[in-house]
Amino acid sequence: NFNNVVGFRPSPGLVPMTPVTLPYIGLGVKGPIARTVADTAFFLSVIAGQDGSDPGSYPSNPAQFLGSLERDLRGVRVAWSPDLGKLPLDARVRAVLDTQRRTFEALGCIVEDVAPDLTGADEAFLTLRAFRAYPNLAPLVAKHRAEMKPEALREVDAGARLTGPEVSAAMASQAELMERMRQFQERYEFVICAVNQVPPFDAKADWPKEINGVKMDHYISWMKSAYWITATHRPAISVPAGFTPEGLPVGIQIVGRHRADAEVLRCAHMFEQATKVGAKRPAIAG
Repeated sequence: NFNNVVGFRPSPGLVPMTPVTLPYIGLGVKGPIARTVADTAFFLSVIAGQDGSDPGSYPSNPAQFLGSLERDLRGVRVAWSPDLGKLPLDARVRAVLDTQRRTFEALGCIVEDVAPDLTGADEAFLTLRAFRAYPNLAPLVAKHRAEMKPEALREVDAGARLTGPEVSAAMASQAELMERMRQFQERYEFVICAVNQVPPFDAKADWPKEINGVKMDHYISWMKSAYWITATHRPAISVPAGFTPEGLPVGIQIVGRHRADAEVLRCAHMFEQATKVGAKRPAIAG
């Protein structure tokens, strides 16, 4: 759960992947999780960079993440869109995020209520996810079907049924999505939204079936606020933003421009230092 820690999703290719099937789609991005933005940046300085074993990686200078995270955010345009325009949000999540709008304003940002056009993000992501899941997991299904959860089986089976034209259409849709996002971010350097649409839930529950009266149609529907951003290929970070009345942590997601990973970290650092929310931890976290 990214609500009570700093979790960073780098630009695809910044962090080399362990060689796996289909590394180029840009969905399987591995990034650091840490207690602070500074620790996250330090972690990134170790794992980022080009690697010959991953053709999808690109030349970058990991030392850029060791510099100062201080930045003057005065005059920076921010798109404020907690629900990305239309996603259901738990009222407790929305309440926490609403209180943090003034933090960005206090930092000098020009905050505007506007959402990027993410049309097609859902279909593109789910199709390409299934396309990747089939070759990666099919061998396991063949040997251990009875031991695998039904959601994983449905995804692998969906991947097996995909046709070439369907995959091609999903890739074209994602390309259009990325171009719209590029144009949108010519004006807005950062998009601020929810990272999770619900607070942490009982570990005995497999996944939330409903949010604010809206039924979730599949097992990752409650994470659209995260995977819609993944589909755009933008770097994103989750930073602790507050707590529900029950004391459950709520995170905020800061999305940057294409490959502007260092700027996302700087924006997150300034937010973190202004709020100090991440310094409050349950006793079990020590």
